[in-house]
Amino acid sequence: MAVREILSFDHPALRQKARKVPRVDTSIVRLLDDLAETMYAAPGAGLAANQIGVTLRVCVVKGDDNQHYGLVNPVVVKGEGSQIGYEGCLSLPGWVGEVERYETVVVKGLNRKGKEVRIKSSGFTARAFQHEIDHLDGVLFTDRLTGLETLRRVEELEDAEEAEAVEA
Repeated sequence: MAVREILSFDHPALRQKARKVPRVDTSIVRLLDDLAETMYAAPGAGLAANQIGVTLRVCVVKGDDNQHYGLVNPVVVKGEGSQIGYEGCLSLPGWVGEVERYETVVVKGLNRKGKEVRIKSSGFTARAFQHEIDHLDGVLFTDRLTGLETLRRVEELEDAEEAEAVEA
């Protein structure tokens, strides 16, 4: 396992659609491990392979319950409801923006043993899955902003939240 460099937002690999993995072998398991170690070191809640320059459909997500998911060839097979919230990206550190996502998703993919799994999640975990699968399709969270004016530095958002708390 190794902590890998996370590519910055303007790197062309982040705009490429990742290639489907034909089979889960030791190199893919190693990639899943590297993604997890890199995500936790960042620290983050998810990481897609193209964020470290590997254009394969592989990602990891840390769920609400600290459950760790590593998926190969993930796809959203069902989405329901709606949630609007701020999200950021390890490839654009220090920035967040408001994005609308499904509230609940069912994601299908292969686990590290090459077995098909389906994961139903909601809230933050569902948001993280959608964000990482978007990465694998070459889509960035800034492409899905509810409005450009919602893109902010993290400090601005924290200052605004503190001001609201004082006013409440």
